Amino acid sequence: MKPKDRQRPLRVGLISLGCAKNLVDAEVMLGTLLQDGIEIINDPARADALIINTCSFIDAAQEESVDTILESAAFREAHRHGQALIVAGCLSQRFRTQLRELLPEVDAFMGVDEVPRVTEIVHQALAHRAARLDARPTAPARGRARAVQEALARAVASQAPAGDRAGAANASASSVPPPAPVAVQPRPQYIPDYATPRFRLTPSHYAYVKIAEGCNHPCSFCIIPQMRGSHRSRPMDDILHEVRALLRQGVREINLISQDSTYYGLDLRPRRTGAIAAPDRFRAAVRELPPEVPTLARLLRALNDLPGDFWIRVLYTHPAHWTDELIRTIAECPKVARYVDIPLQHIHDNMLERMRRETSRAYIEDLLNRIRAGIPGIALRTTFIVGFPGETDACFETLLEFMRRVRFERLGVFLYSQEEGTRAARMSQQVPAEVKERRRQQAMALQRQICREHNAALVGRTLRVLVEGEVRARGPVPAEVRSWEHGLVRAGANGTSLVPGRWMVARSEADAPEIDGRVYIRGTLPVGEFATVKVVGHTDYDLIAQPA
Repeated sequence: MKPKDRQRPLRVGLISLGCAKNLVDAEVMLGTLLQDGIEIINDPARADALIINTCSFIDAAQEESVDTILESAAFREAHRHGQALIVAGCLSQRFRTQLRELLPEVDAFMGVDEVPRVTEIVHQALAHRAARLDARPTAPARGRARAVQEALARAVASQAPAGDRAGAANASASSVPPPAPVAVQPRPQYIPDYATPRFRLTPSHYAYVKIAEGCNHPCSFCIIPQMRGSHRSRPMDDILHEVRALLRQGVREINLISQDSTYYGLDLRPRRTGAIAAPDRFRAAVRELPPEVPTLARLLRALNDLPGDFWIRVLYTHPAHWTDELIRTIAECPKVARYVDIPLQHIHDNMLERMRRETSRAYIEDLLNRIRAGIPGIALRTTFIVGFPGETDACFETLLEFMRRVRFERLGVFLYSQEEGTRAARMSQQVPAEVKERRRQQAMALQRQICREHNAALVGRTLRVLVEGEVRARGPVPAEVRSWEHGLVRAGANGTSLVPGRWMVARSEADAPEIDGRVYIRGTLPVGEFATVKVVGHTDYDLIAQPA
């Protein structure tokens, strides 16, 4: 810091990438920094330290993380030399032994378990940056993104214990600064609790509540268990304590998140001997649980009993861990949104087996039928992966036929991403990129038509919506939406064109924040409150309404 700045608090900025679970970690870091007297700032040019909370879920998310790091380093060189750069989140967790050499611009790395230590790590990073300026190294940040990505891929493929020396050499010329501190535990154990400081980054009317962390599933395409550790649930009383506080703050929608929300509580059972994956074993274990052990169904009933007018939305449920009790609970709890987020990934038995999804086509079809029959008015959201190794034209046609028959209200499509370090990356019969893209476009064209037909059936009906805010953009509202956790969820260049006038944007019970449809309402309604509207029109993905 400059001498004239020594009397003011440290200023820290933060960029959070990736999923809602990562966003909660960012909120915890900001809350901790504020509690420790550090000022949070949105302008990177005025920040003494900048934290980038990274995602490494698929290649595209990892590329975005690396690009953001290098762009931030280049911005620092141009505008604020003394700024410390800190990399947190999944990229640090996954490449904890490689990044110090591959990204010498960074002043500290921190993993999942180090989120509560963020203030200490900020001070370490500032000290490292000061020492680095004294050493005056040459570290050009521009033009290295591809080299870093390739080095990370080689590192994982070879399980290299250290960084790519050739890649690092490009970033270091004459003087060698002290190595950046790395605070990353190899197997994360941390999960926040109610007492954890938190500064929410969502609008005031909705919040994400992390009920568990980590994952026990062996999916052949996924690296989340390697980055986030095994499944670990929060005590139910702790969750209820947090939700009560959020409701007192005026929150109208509680979004429950974890890597596998349907596994919630099973790791807290007495005398457990390991993880349970297969549906039959899971159902048997749930039947044997003593009443004091929480499950998702018990948590939902407890949340539903809390006073107030609010929605409870469950995200990230695994098809292998649904029970009849969970179906009954959603049907019987009026505050639980009639919305099911259930990533299926595929329906062809050969693909499900190669993906190690622990479910079969017959099981999935029976489950969906039971959910539809047991929860009237339910909206089903899922995601599919196209182009997985071994996916033939016949497998893909089976998937399309399944989509036509089930007619999901909400659906996203991933291109298979060949993640080094996963079982699927080593499989034969990898699908060419152009075939994967063609299949994704076919699947999304079909889903766009299904969504349009769903929306047309809603015209003339009244809906309860949660008002998000006023539409300020002029002209069409963009229709294409991509998400690292939900794939491509809106396809097509045509947006929602609104006639001149004052419009509000809202979400229905069938729409999760930031990923699903929108309801555009002509007129004025209170932001952050529920309202009843009448649907008077629709587009491919959105509804047009007026206050009822």
